[in-house]
Amino acid sequence: MADALVSTEWLAAHLADAGLRVLDGSWHMPQARRDPRAEFLAAHLPGAAFFDVDGVADRSTPLPHMLPTPAEFEDAVGRLGVGTGDRVIVYDTRGLVSAARVWWTFRAFGHDAVAILDGGLPKWKAEGRPLEAGEAKPTPRRFRATPRPALVRDLAAMRANLATRREQVLDARSAGRFAATEPEPRAGLRGGHIPGSLNLPSDTLVRADGTLLPAADLRKKFDAAGVDLGKPVTTTCGSGITASVLAFGLHVLGHPEVAVYDGSWTEWGGRADTPVEP
Repeated sequence: MADALVSTEWLAAHLADAGLRVLDGSWHMPQARRDPRAEFLAAHLPGAAFFDVDGVADRSTPLPHMLPTPAEFEDAVGRLGVGTGDRVIVYDTRGLVSAARVWWTFRAFGHDAVAILDGGLPKWKAEGRPLEAGEAKPTPRRFRATPRPALVRDLAAMRANLATRREQVLDARSAGRFAATEPEPRAGLRGGHIPGSLNLPSDTLVRADGTLLPAADLRKKFDAAGVDLGKPVTTTCGSGITASVLAFGLHVLGHPEVAVYDGSWTEWGGRADTPVEP
């Protein structure tokens, strides 16, 4: 669905549109030693606000950036200046990674008027487009969440799917992590994957400049991974970030039944009572 992805040219022409809100959804693994909020303060798109992936999350669980409650999401995005009727454009500092998680989060709370900036901040900067620095000062707005449980899978649902195999499980981690030939970046997690799952590393869906592959090439990637595009898919990864990249790619291809396993491998691989295949 083309309206889920906007170009830098389009956004530059529409930045001043009423009802358009731009969010920086950048996030990095802790070992990257990058501070996305500090980077936002140093340089961001004009008028953008910072969506803290780790902050707009369920704080009652040790699992990272799990979905917050509807009330928490309403409050957080309302304070970012996003209203129920606004169109949201999300970008990140890597092209198309954590922006997909923010895109999926909005959709999981019933907000379909959300799109990703193709190529993100790197493409915007490479084209010499304007930037701002400093704190964002959005005017708070009222946002109403309408949760969409069909887009989210939890541990119980993933266990049940082992028996029913109703949904294909597609893992966005690297081939080495999927096959347990390279270590997990988070301590305490077993190697391997959920039994019966397929593997499609999320970084293979983007070009070197961080822009999304054309639809025909996306389809080839999913086909090569063994995905039946006529059947439901649940995506997973390390912690629900890059799983959202796969969900976004499937959305662009028009797939109607795609969910994200929110706990992903941090939950599954961190337990002793979940089956694992190497």
